[in-house]
Amino acid sequence: MLTLARKLKKDDAGKAGRSSATSDSAHRVSIRDRLLTKEVADLEANLPSTCKASFPDENKLHHFQLSVSPDEGYYQSGKFQFEVDVPEAYNMVPPKVRCLTRIWHPNITENGEICLSLLREHSIDGTGWAPTRTLKDVVWGLNSLFTDLLNFDDPLNIDAAEHHLRDKCWGGSPTQCPRCACSSTPPGPS
Repeated sequence: MLTLARKLKKDDAGKAGRSSATSDSAHRVSIRDRLLTKEVADLEANLPSTCKASFPDENKLHHFQLSVSPDEGYYQSGKFQFEVDVPEAYNMVPPKVRCLTRIWHPNITENGEICLSLLREHSIDGTGWAPTRTLKDVVWGLNSLFTDLLNFDDPLNIDAAEHHLRDKCWGGSPTQCPRCACSSTPPGPS
């Protein structure tokens, strides 16, 4: 991972000795890669204890996998893998994130699509992506999808949310919902 950081330092040192514009353009490092060098170092220092980032290619900080192992809540003791791809236009656009682990979750589809406001490029509520956000925000947001950001009221996977709410309401009672004392039909076998 620090291989790219060394390359950037070497390129910066080499620029001082070069006078030709053509040789400079051949060794350019993208803005994305410069940002990621700093952000990945910050991320590693501030990673939640329930998360682990792995970089298959240390020279490609724009592609990595994140493992989330919640230590509380409905998904406690699970292990969920995410793939993070950071586009060339980063930080003007958010990273692309996909869940690789098949999961029954109100904010993650069975195909791995994720509903997390900070991953939206255009958001009407002001909580979407902004150039001031970093990879650390993305990782903490994904981690929170299994605890405090678990959202059953505005789901991406409607079936998973309805299933949870139905089972939560009935609590297994065959005659009356113990939570709200409604007399609706109890849930059938899942």
